[in-house]
Amino acid sequence: MSVYFFGCATLDGYLADKNHGLGWLHETGATEDTGYDHFYQQMDVTIMGHRTFREIETLDSPESIYPTTQNYVFTHDSTLPCAGFTPVCSSVPDFVETLDREKNIWIVGGNTILAPLLDRDMVDHIIIQIAPLLLGDGIPLFAQKEALRRFRLEEVKQYGPFAELAYAKA
Repeated sequence: MSVYFFGCATLDGYLADKNHGLGWLHETGATEDTGYDHFYQQMDVTIMGHRTFREIETLDSPESIYPTTQNYVFTHDSTLPCAGFTPVCSSVPDFVETLDREKNIWIVGGNTILAPLLDRDMVDHIIIQIAPLLLGDGIPLFAQKEALRRFRLEEVKQYGPFAELAYAKA
């Protein structure tokens, strides 16, 4: 099993604005301008938090966003309004440990999902696309407990205005 974080952050390290909005990202570029499609084809499972799911839910045909993966949403809701998404109410690291060891798992946005996995040293790959803007305030990419975690740089790419940095656990 490999656990991946793949996402976009601003130059000053924010995933979303202070209201959890992603307007800045949609105004900067489209997924067609990045390596998203190639990355997604390698994934078997997506894991996201409730706020990330709510952003997806606002899109046209949200059930078609992640059509080939098993999609889990960490939430206290027992049902979700979109087909193809399964609610989960447990510890993120404990849940990840129950998944098939042959699966590639994508942590989709949200430092509340990412931080506990980093705390338990369960993230194998971090792929960050950096958007060329500063928000000044917002939801930070990293919010794990203080602990040294080393990653090695594997690749640097440019997709239009985005710089992509791909790291693997050292």
